[in-house]
Amino acid sequence: MLLQQIDWIILIAFFAVSLVIGLYTAKKASKSQEEYFNAGGTMSWWLLGISMVATTFSTDTPNLVTDIVRKNGISGNWVWWSFLLTGMLTVFFFAKLWKRSGVLTDIEFYEMRYSGKIAAFLRGFRAIYLGVFFNVVIIASVSLAAIKIGGILLGISPLQTLLISGVVTVIYSSLGGLRGVVLTDFIQFGLSLGGAIAAAYIAVTHPAVGGMENLLANPEVSKRLNILPDFGNMELAVMVFFIPLFIQWWSVWYPGAEPGGGGYVVQRMLAAKNEKHAFSSVLLFNIVHYAIRPWPWIIVALCSIIVFPNLSDISAAFPNTASNIIQDDIAYPAMLSFLPVGLMGLVVTSLVAAYMSTLSTHLNWGASYVVNDFYKRFINPNSSQKTLVNVGRIATVLIMLLGGLIALQLENALQSFSILLQIGAGTGLLYILRWYWWRINAASELAAMIVSFLVALYFSFVHKLYFNPLPTHIELVIGVAITTISWVLVTFISKPTDQKVLVNFLTITKVPGRGWAKVRALAKTDSGIVVDENLFGFQKAIFSFAIGVIAIYALLIGIGKIVLGEPNLGYGMLLGSILAFAVVYKLIDKE
Repeated sequence: MLLQQIDWIILIAFFAVSLVIGLYTAKKASKSQEEYFNAGGTMSWWLLGISMVATTFSTDTPNLVTDIVRKNGISGNWVWWSFLLTGMLTVFFFAKLWKRSGVLTDIEFYEMRYSGKIAAFLRGFRAIYLGVFFNVVIIASVSLAAIKIGGILLGISPLQTLLISGVVTVIYSSLGGLRGVVLTDFIQFGLSLGGAIAAAYIAVTHPAVGGMENLLANPEVSKRLNILPDFGNMELAVMVFFIPLFIQWWSVWYPGAEPGGGGYVVQRMLAAKNEKHAFSSVLLFNIVHYAIRPWPWIIVALCSIIVFPNLSDISAAFPNTASNIIQDDIAYPAMLSFLPVGLMGLVVTSLVAAYMSTLSTHLNWGASYVVNDFYKRFINPNSSQKTLVNVGRIATVLIMLLGGLIALQLENALQSFSILLQIGAGTGLLYILRWYWWRINAASELAAMIVSFLVALYFSFVHKLYFNPLPTHIELVIGVAITTISWVLVTFISKPTDQKVLVNFLTITKVPGRGWAKVRALAKTDSGIVVDENLFGFQKAIFSFAIGVIAIYALLIGIGKIVLGEPNLGYGMLLGSILAFAVVYKLIDKE
């Protein structure tokens, strides 16, 4: 066990602060399900934005980045950097629409947008499918990373790791609801980012690494330093760059990067004070998540290539660690074992904080579906507010238990990342178009969900038994094609959504665009409501989206170039980023 007394004091103090926040917010959270799951819709943009960042800053994220860098170099991170396009689409096209909808969860959206028994079924099914199944997979993934860190740094068993960190998280998240989660996230983010920077500094000063200059000059490291992939190796470039940037970002549903918004991102936007706060929170999230936060993890991953060039070196250094979890992603917690006393406590606490922030969000988010979109909607519509909050707390505990059990079956972070991408392959375009094309209906969504899941099951289990395994990026493209074709066909052969439901949806959200021209004409005829087709100004939204993407990618690459020893190019990119952000600010300031 590497932690000393001062390290334990830091860790225990953090646990205590988290519990105090849970107790402090418990009374207000108990008032109603709106308070428990939506914080009463009164939260500020900066708190919500940081909360989104903290949620995606989990223990499995640096492990995932380390896995990617050791296998495919820095450029391999485009498999998730590409999701910036998805995030910026949410900023400029969906944030205000979600806030205007007035729903409590994004699953409630189904019966607002669609009609008939199939809409009700879809709402109930998605509540369990996402609220339980998907959240359990995410919780299992982040818990796997916590297990690896606990084994390497604390010398404790997987079960002990889950019991210690999981129990504290369940207590404060079940007591304080979303408000408690968001307030705790703010503290957790500061600890997580500070810990990541400290870990990077210690990694670079490791005797085997010998400083930043020696790190960058090492032959095994230097060949992994390109931020853009080697286009001479077209197979790798297609896998990590072209498919993510041209297909994956708009076609795949992935938690935290849902096309059209969804999940805990929507939960945060719905908790915002107003539309402007909802918009600003997602913009802040994208800036910090994609451009600022990855570089400390990347530095540690590069250092690990020198200190632990092979998996056998990690096994030799940590002989008590189970062999089935010795993968490239464990190199990150292995590098943390060199931290000095005191700093070890800070960094371990930062990783625990990262784990707890993600865990608490997914527990609260999943429970909100179970309560609002399943229990209240189908089991007990006349439930009191007290009953709904109590059911939410019970659901929180059960989701955690299931996630912990699944975590013991996984082996590495990239494995679960690939599984989730495949399950959501082909559904993304539908989640974008359902806002801007009236013809999308509940049958479209049901078809997309079922087909994408069946394709994922086929590639994960059946294909591997009877045929040669396909590369994951090929499986992704095939899944996107099959799922997209399926739901488009179902859209045209199925009955449209009821006219009154469409008119009501348009009246509430005021969705712009020609995709609603037919319904807009009906709205004017039936109720005399004039809906502004140019509410956002599509041309300005598209231009803002493009400039915003350029600004954040320029910031990402600029910081990277400075870190990797090319300061002139780096500062030039930063200047370009600042100018692009200035243009975006001018555009949004006029709204």
